[in-house]
Amino acid sequence: MKDISNLEKLLNYQFKDQNLLIEALTHRSFLNENKNWPTNHNERLEFLGDSILGFITAEYLFKNYPDFQEGQLTSVRAALVNADSLLDVAHQLNLEQFLFTSKGEAKDLKKSRSYLLANAIEAIIGALYLDSGLNQAKIFVEKYILPKTEEIIKKASYKDAKSLFQERSQEIYGITPVYKTLNAWGPDHDKQFEVGVFIGEELIAKSTGHSKQEAELEAAKQALIKKGWFKNND
Repeated sequence: MKDISNLEKLLNYQFKDQNLLIEALTHRSFLNENKNWPTNHNERLEFLGDSILGFITAEYLFKNYPDFQEGQLTSVRAALVNADSLLDVAHQLNLEQFLFTSKGEAKDLKKSRSYLLANAIEAIIGALYLDSGLNQAKIFVEKYILPKTEEIIKKASYKDAKSLFQERSQEIYGITPVYKTLNAWGPDHDKQFEVGVFIGEELIAKSTGHSKQEAELEAAKQALIKKGWFKNND
């Protein structure tokens, strides 16, 4: 067992239920090689953490940027919680050394853009919430994620393809685009995802990637091109 107490020191928080933190750090692939592991994999916690992170950032932006309209708020929030932002946090915490993954996945963790690390950050947020409530999750988000806000706004780096496509879709159609996984294949350590972006029931574009996030971003780029929305005129 890895010494996760070192991660607790970095988080400045000791879990009442350490199994929550272990679960947050456990990738699905690890269970294939460790059948008697005491917890589930982290995907349920990732789901919960994603929603909590979205709420905390939305509340913060709503209170602190009263002049921002819905499209701007949505775009800045997306930039704060996207995979690249969460990867930065994972690297700050040296999270790679604490994850429980298969041997194949462990090799991929050496890649700087391994989305397993970003997903684990969301799972940790979910674990903090379950262990101590919303305030503890807020402390984490306020320390590691919200300080990026001013730089994101200053550089307008929130204008990524997904944000731009969402802005345009809301402006023109009054609809928020939806991303759906159309297909997935390959082993856990080399999985491929095909994702489509829809406006209502209409499939606008689709693309593939080594993670859902990567496929969504590329699908958004293709959708911007197809709709002729690629240039931002704001």
